[in-house]
This record gives sequence, C-alpha cells and structure tokens, in this order.
Amino acid sequence: MSANLAEAQALLVLEGMLLDEQDWDGWLALYDEDAEFWMPAWKSETEPTTDPTRELSMIYYAGRSGLEDRVQRIRSGKSVASTPLRRTAHMVGNVMLVGQADGVLSVKSTFNVHVYDTRQKTQHVFFGRTTHGLVQGKASLRIRSKKVILANDCIPSMLDIYCV
Repeated sequence: MSANLAEAQALLVLEGMLLDEQDWDGWLALYDEDAEFWMPAWKSETEPTTDPTRELSMIYYAGRSGLEDRVQRIRSGKSVASTPLRRTAHMVGNVMLVGQADGVLSVKSTFNVHVYDTRQKTQHVFFGRTTHGLVQGKASLRIRSKKVILANDCIPSMLDIYCV
C-alpha cells in the first residue's frame, strides 16, 4: 500500500466533517463493505472489553450494512435517541501510522467531539482514541475497521455513531 500519513489524516478529518454535516451518504462511502465499527465497553477502570461477539459493547456493527441500517433509522426520524439530531463538531488529532499487515494500514488517533442537544439546550464532549484499519479502494483509502475507545464513558443521555 502506498498511502502515507497525510492521506490517512485527511481521511480521518473528512470522516468527522461528513458526520458534522450529516452527510450520511458521503460518510458511508468512506467505509468498505466488510467494515467493522466497534466501541467496546469497559470491563474495569483500565481495561476495555476485547471481543465484540462475546462481551458487552457500547456500539458494534460487524459490516457496513449495519451502519447503513443505523443511518436509515436516523433519517427516518423514528429514532428517539436521535430526534432531533444533535449538532456535532469533530476534532481529530495525534494521527500516527502504526503498522501494516495484509494490505491493511493501521492508524491511531485521538478525538474529541462536541455535541449540542437542541432539545434540552445542553452540551457534552466525548473524547478518546481510535484505531482505524484502512485499505486502498479504487480511487482512495477506505475504512475497513474503526475501533473507538471512549475515555469518558459516563453518557449524559445518548450516544450514537455520529458522536464519536
């Protein structure tokens, strides 16, 4: 794979921007068909769960089709957790290439997402770190996996895919 740090960083920043703009089609297009989106729960104060199929997760989608289903529920207005949609501002930082195996580039980063609830006039910040697995698509990098370690897992009222 010939991707470099600048390309990886641009993809992660673009992902946040598309979520902030609620451009669901653009956001889904960043994900590979076999993409996994996983936010483990915490087993203890220092250890997150390690197996999304056998342990508790805050969010887990085993493929892009799960993300597509979630976006459909958000768009329908029938998702109580996401009606009305919260406003978000994603910040991505400390992007580092950490490895490559079998055509998948491993990229770690940190994030914070400011979330504003227009209904309750409240705001919250989610923050943590991510590991993305990136693969080369036809024209650009695509997300094969996203693992989110949410550092502040005291959730004020709701947590959704666009909050991290």
